[in-house]
Amino acid sequence: MILPIALAVLAITAAAAPAITARLGRNAGYPIAAIFLILALLIAAETGDLADGGSVSTAWDWMPTIGVSFRLHLDGLSFLFAMLVLGVGSLIMAYSPRYLKVNERHGRFYALLTLFAMSMLGLVLARDLVLLFIFWEATTLSSFLLIGGGGIKAVRPATRAFVVTVIGGLALLGAIVLISITAGTTNISEIMADPAVVSESPYAPAIAVLLLLAAFTKSAQLPFHFWLPDAMVAITPVSAYLHAATLVKGGIYLLMRFSPLFSDSGMWRVTLMTVGLTTAIVGALFALKQHDLKALLAYSTVSQLGFLIALVGAGTPAALAAAALHTFAHALFKATLFMLVGIIDREAGSRDVRELGGLRRVMPITATLTGLAAMSMAGIPPFIGFVSKEEAFSALLDTPGPAWAGWVAALAAVAAAGLTFAYGFRIFYGAFAGPTTQRRLYEPSKAFLTPAAIPAALGLILGLTVGVLTPMVNRTVQDTVMTETDASLSLWHGFSAPLALSATTFAMGLLLFFYRYPVDRLLHRHRLPITGAGAFDSIYDACLRLGAWVGRPARASSIGAHLGWPIAGLLALGIVGLLRWPDVAAEPVSRSRPEDWAVVAILALAVLALCLTKTRLTAIVLLGVVGFMVGIWFLIAGAPDLALTQLLVEILTVVVAVLVLRHLPPVFQHVRRTRRTLAAIAAVTSGLVAGAATFLLTGRREQSPAAQYLMREAENDTGGRNVVNTVLVDFRALDTLGEVTVLAIAGLGLMSLLRYTAPPPTDLSNAGNVAPPDRLGNMVIFQFTARLLFPGTMAITVYLLLRGHYEPGGGFIAALVAAVGFAVLQLPGGPMQPPRIPALPLIRGGLALSVIVGVWGLVDGSFLRPLSGYLTIGNLDISMTSSLLFDVGILMIVLGMSLAAFERLGRGIVTEVGQTAPEPVLQGQGGDRR
Repeated sequence: MILPIALAVLAITAAAAPAITARLGRNAGYPIAAIFLILALLIAAETGDLADGGSVSTAWDWMPTIGVSFRLHLDGLSFLFAMLVLGVGSLIMAYSPRYLKVNERHGRFYALLTLFAMSMLGLVLARDLVLLFIFWEATTLSSFLLIGGGGIKAVRPATRAFVVTVIGGLALLGAIVLISITAGTTNISEIMADPAVVSESPYAPAIAVLLLLAAFTKSAQLPFHFWLPDAMVAITPVSAYLHAATLVKGGIYLLMRFSPLFSDSGMWRVTLMTVGLTTAIVGALFALKQHDLKALLAYSTVSQLGFLIALVGAGTPAALAAAALHTFAHALFKATLFMLVGIIDREAGSRDVRELGGLRRVMPITATLTGLAAMSMAGIPPFIGFVSKEEAFSALLDTPGPAWAGWVAALAAVAAAGLTFAYGFRIFYGAFAGPTTQRRLYEPSKAFLTPAAIPAALGLILGLTVGVLTPMVNRTVQDTVMTETDASLSLWHGFSAPLALSATTFAMGLLLFFYRYPVDRLLHRHRLPITGAGAFDSIYDACLRLGAWVGRPARASSIGAHLGWPIAGLLALGIVGLLRWPDVAAEPVSRSRPEDWAVVAILALAVLALCLTKTRLTAIVLLGVVGFMVGIWFLIAGAPDLALTQLLVEILTVVVAVLVLRHLPPVFQHVRRTRRTLAAIAAVTSGLVAGAATFLLTGRREQSPAAQYLMREAENDTGGRNVVNTVLVDFRALDTLGEVTVLAIAGLGLMSLLRYTAPPPTDLSNAGNVAPPDRLGNMVIFQFTARLLFPGTMAITVYLLLRGHYEPGGGFIAALVAAVGFAVLQLPGGPMQPPRIPALPLIRGGLALSVIVGVWGLVDGSFLRPLSGYLTIGNLDISMTSSLLFDVGILMIVLGMSLAAFERLGRGIVTEVGQTAPEPVLQGQGGDRR
């Protein structure tokens, strides 16, 4: 159970981070770092099972109808990445308190970084394709929010990163759909147990391309590399965690996990190795020309990721062992370097090597740690980076295929490694060598340096004792290729071809360093005609222009422009259906009654009068008549739930419409005859088609199988007798959650889009005012009656809420009743007006409660699954169900949205004699009333 517990603890920590930060300020990073470390140790305690060839798994049925489970699995591969997520995360959290500024709010930062850690941990532990995709997208979203936290300058880079990785997410979704269709399951263990089912299917080429696209976008491979350097606008802790150790390794993990599916494919191997080695060289060249240390590290990360992609592409056990070891080594030295660059930036106020120099004299410990990490990155013995590089050279020399393929791959890797050596020296020399240009600097505190010192020291210690990592690497390879392997890691393998290649790397790197000025001039002399970011921006802006052109009709202020195409489409579908004349029963199952025809007659007269009226108030009244008659028709037809909902919605619609009418002219504007004629034709045609379809398709069949099942099994499955309510909060609760989420967003949008202006006080005693001079005095009876009725309205609300599972009622209807009560109570205004209930907490709380109830359902196997029981009070047994809490959440959201509408649209009602409250104005209207 440690795996779901770890995810739950991280989720709770993310939720609690703002509260912890409010208490501890920036020092909140320390307890969060301790949580990360404890979770890492608890998961590491499972290594005994892994060493014995076992694994740790936890699974619950999630969506059993389609065979999807909430399945978590810890094997060698996921253990490696889980340790990086939690171990490096602990160091970054401990580093952040000293990096962040004192007098700023950091709750958002800690919450998002912890949420990202949870998403990344879930990604590497997921053993179901659907779950893997959800966590994959969660990392994309949380990283976007973290990058975008850098202010205005971060908007465009965050957008680039988000769009590119979302494209990869869509590709992954396509691959998952095809894999699940081909394999008949979403269980990754079952899929990998027989890779031939996927690799030999007709969908195999498409699956391979989609997986590659997903991995290349996530791990910043050519031509998608540009988003990673741009993302360096994020603060250093974000860059150190996301862009060195975790997020960008998501693509590496994906390829290692699914490499057995295509390991025998030559095209798979060639594509990965070509793209990987090309990215490694190009990224290193870009790194070598950078003067900003953080940008240098960003391009260095692009290069190192390409190196890893090439190793995964080679596909041999030795290559995968080298990839696993280098993934670990890269996380150590790159996280160290990012943290140290952040320290230099904080202390010296710059990251530009042209403005730095001689810092070793004033910051000797920082210089030492930077040297250790840079030497590990450059692959100098006895650091772990040297061992991983030699293992990589050895594996690439044995690349499957023609004899020359191994040497070509190895020489390309040598070129990338030589460039790495050169820019590794550039980092240290640029910041710490030469004369001291900034003398009033001091060594940062030990608390600031310690998180960077730990991985720097580990890079040296593990290089000397690299054999201790052999079991982890072997198990990682075993769980990747599903075969036994026996890699033997050692600092010294004797004189060999990989050692000669390492010597060549050193010579090349030193040569590039000594001739750095001519190399600099050469690199800056030749510029590409277009950059990746420039190409993205051009395509992105073109898409926005295309979208603006396509969506131009939807932005029109005319209702006809919005309704024209939908009406035309529906009419076309209806006419096609009528022409085909579907088989229908000769006689309707239920005949129309006299009261039905009476309702139809009143409806027809009201609609006709509505079309002819010229005043808005009359139109609202007639529209209310139509709505009430429809509600009565529902009641006649035996649908009391629908009738109640319809009648209450009509009442609230009239209230809101009256509020809006105060800002509109009393009479409709004049409409040209041509427009009226077209509208009449559309209305008559729509009515004829709808009437014919209703006549042909309504009341001519018995209950559908779904309706029969619900009528028969609703009480047994949910404990509720009101089938309508059980459908809403039990059988199709996810649909309802989506709908109330839309309502919540609408309420928040209403509150955001309407702002207030305070017009000057109005003198109600002027001669032109035809209203009675004492408006508030005229409302005393109304106010008194409203206060008298309000408690009864609230009692009815509670009654309808509690009975909804058994009789007509429920959260939605109860919310509408409560909204009517608040409308009657609040709208009169005046000094007797009660305090307003804030809408935003209601909306937030209702949505949170609904989601919590859904998560609670996981206890019994699936999201939003209703849990039932009995509460005994004395001799009274009261039936309780989690659906009731879900209904409460619905009530809070609907009521919150209604109160938001009353509050925003109701501004301007007279509050005291001679004054009006501010009126709502749409953004962009400059304060004028429209």
